Amino acid sequence: MSRIDQMFARLREQEECALIPYIPVGYPTAEGSESLIRTIAESGADLIELGVPYADPLADGPTIQEASLTAVSNGINLKSCISMVSTLRDKGLETPIVLMGYCNSFLAYGLDKLADDAKEAGIDGFIIPDLPSTMAKPFVQIFEARGLKNIFFLAPTTSEAREAAVVEQGQGFLYCISVTGVTGERKSLPAELRDFIHQARQVTELPLAVGFGISNEEHVREVSEYADGAIVGSALINVIKQSASNEIETNVGEFIRQLKQATRKAAATL
Repeated sequence: MSRIDQMFARLREQEECALIPYIPVGYPTAEGSESLIRTIAESGADLIELGVPYADPLADGPTIQEASLTAVSNGINLKSCISMVSTLRDKGLETPIVLMGYCNSFLAYGLDKLADDAKEAGIDGFIIPDLPSTMAKPFVQIFEARGLKNIFFLAPTTSEAREAAVVEQGQGFLYCISVTGVTGERKSLPAELRDFIHQARQVTELPLAVGFGISNEEHVREVSEYADGAIVGSALINVIKQSASNEIETNVGEFIRQLKQATRKAAATL
């Protein structure tokens, strides 16, 4: 059983929702990135989504776009991200890690080489926002052969044909988009989100993690009532942006601990 499967099985027994923070590798600094990722893990993250910095992150709002560009300016690329995970694993980090990035950089690296290097580094899977599930077969075949999970998106606007492709090929968990649009903090979650997750459960047995707009403890607590995971990106980056450089890890650690506490309710009870 993979690290991701083990994590969701453990949390299901504990009646907890998974907390899945997102942060670009190399943000806010290349030098401090490894330590910050470790702080996120040690403060309660159940799985970490590491962003591969990209100059044109189509699915991301202004906050993550800015963070990604900062990381690009810090000299971080796909090779750096793989190397970062390798270093973290060598130092004993066992938290599941998935890379979130875009097709162009993965194709330029070479899919077979990417899969080999990712497996060796200790990466558990990939999230690729601009990879349509109906065209993902080459990626799935290469990654699956190395035991790497292909995590697909499911949105309220997903067509039946794409939903079928997502369910057939999805592994690890499904990334359920809470709103139409891009990533970013929101004041409240859509009233219809619960029904969307309920409908998704009718077509798949994969864990369902909700992302886009999850901004605070109340959002995580609400999502934990009916989903299996809460993905937090922009809100975490804003905590970093608003912190003095010598207080970033302290503030991030406290933020992650607060969010994790909010997951310790009965998980999906639909």
